[in-house]
Amino acid sequence: MPRKRPPRILSLTVGESPMTLHLRWDTGDETQVDLSGHIGAFRLYEPLRRDPALFATARVGEHGVDVAWSDEIDVAADTLWRLAQEQAERTLSAQAFREWRLKRAMTLDAAARALGVSRRMIAYYEQGKRPVPRVVALATRGLDAA
Repeated sequence: MPRKRPPRILSLTVGESPMTLHLRWDTGDETQVDLSGHIGAFRLYEPLRRDPALFATARVGEHGVDVAWSDEIDVAADTLWRLAQEQAERTLSAQAFREWRLKRAMTLDAAARALGVSRRMIAYYEQGKRPVPRVVALATRGLDAA
């Protein structure tokens, strides 16, 4: 089975909203990605949280495999691709996720147990407050097939 190569970044521009990037990919796609959640989750990105001017220095890394701010601070292209897909609801929309749960007559608690996430996250996914991660969308398909 041939190994699938993740898309590579051709160019980027810093978005108008804080901590967003507009990316052009070698697939021909153009995506907008909000990195605020990702940057807020890891200590590595502390300098970007403190200094918006540093975020504006984002550049495409060597061979388009990441976005870098310095030798120590970068984000891999496959992470950016996944975040962009989730934020664009290309994995599973909030409405489709809610319909999936209701069609199976699952409570929020039952869906949380089945998918291995918290009840609160299920509510966030349904309300559109958080994008449905690809792994959760795939889990819903797996549960359907079981």
